[in-house]
Amino acid sequence: MISKIEEEVFTPRQQAVLTAALDLLVENGDGLTMTAVARRASCSKETLYKWFGDRDGLLTATVQWQAAKVRMPQVNRSGLNAKALRASIEQFARDLLTVLIGEISITLNRTAVTHAAQEKDSLGAIVLENGPMAIRRRLKPILEAGRDARLLRFDNSEDAYRTFFGLVVRDVQIRLLLGDKTLTQINVEANIEADVQTATDQFFALYGADKTQ
Repeated sequence: MISKIEEEVFTPRQQAVLTAALDLLVENGDGLTMTAVARRASCSKETLYKWFGDRDGLLTATVQWQAAKVRMPQVNRSGLNAKALRASIEQFARDLLTVLIGEISITLNRTAVTHAAQEKDSLGAIVLENGPMAIRRRLKPILEAGRDARLLRFDNSEDAYRTFFGLVVRDVQIRLLLGDKTLTQINVEANIEADVQTATDQFFALYGADKTQ
């Protein structure tokens, strides 16, 4: 059973524990245990159980902490203008691409896919719900605010988000997941700004209302 933990509500000490858990996931993949996390974070297993409930709860919080690096854009919905909307979407695209191409996300996704294929445990469901789905929930209200302000034009915010995601991420994440030797995190990181600008331009070309052009 997956523990229910409020997203992004972690104390600095809990954040240090979750960072330690992410580091261990990168180093060991499947080898994440409460004992290993407690040792790395210099805390007791009892504390971990108190905070997170069980290993699934710890994994849930760890994925939430990683996904929280893709920040929810902050906009003034009552006075939203084209410049502020574009800046918010660019920031989200930058965060999204930076997180998804990072070693931690690549390792999490590789491990989750393997576990899901083997029906090994609930890691796949944990990553899906607290990673991609949580990130999606952060941007869709901003897209809808842009539509309400007549800065964007679309019928369905889910479709608009999927288009946005495809424009930003393209095939980069899957190529990194599959170990494409011609694509490295270093050269992807070097092109983030250009990729963000291109994706944002393309998104507004598809969904921008007249006043955003």
